[in-house]
Amino acid sequence: MTAPLYTRTAYMTGDPAAIDQALDGLRAEAVGLLSAQPGYRGFGLFADRKVGKIMMGSWWESEQARQASDEQLRDRRAALVEPFAGTVTVDNWEAAVFTPRRPAEPGAGFRMTRFDFDPGKVDLLINTVRDNVLPGLERIDGFMMGALFVNRTDGRGSVGAIFADLDASRGPQAALRAKAVAAAGVTFRSLEEFEVVLTDRAADQS
Repeated sequence: MTAPLYTRTAYMTGDPAAIDQALDGLRAEAVGLLSAQPGYRGFGLFADRKVGKIMMGSWWESEQARQASDEQLRDRRAALVEPFAGTVTVDNWEAAVFTPRRPAEPGAGFRMTRFDFDPGKVDLLINTVRDNVLPGLERIDGFMMGALFVNRTDGRGSVGAIFADLDASRGPQAALRAKAVAAAGVTFRSLEEFEVVLTDRAADQS
């Protein structure tokens, strides 16, 4: 089983008219700022320009590296999104299982499902995603990468997947999702889709 990594996500909503300014700033600075921090492993930037949503996530080799980077970069992150973000929610996760990560192709899309689970059954969830969900996703045309993110204490989780074509993947993933929710015994909460703006991984990672 792949050793877990640790992620920090920031979920922002605001005026769609101001989103491009925020995305331009993040595209210009985020990777440089993050990659200068010890333990950096990757970054993803995703947007829904029509509704006015930005999701970004950074990957770290340890919880300590994730925490230290947040302390170093919190103020700059706030400044970069200030013209756009009316709401900002920051969360920390364990990336419990994931496929090999690589930069996404232009035009790719990101789909995220959120759910709640019994913290006492986290191993069932991880095994279900590792043995059934990720292999199922890999069989869908256009699949590029995917991961399970969990908060073991709060019993919150999500599965994120990037596809070359979101439209074509909706039906096949819906069938897979229904089976996985039943098998893992989770409570499904939401489904969202985003444009992939930028992905990056540390040069020494496969």
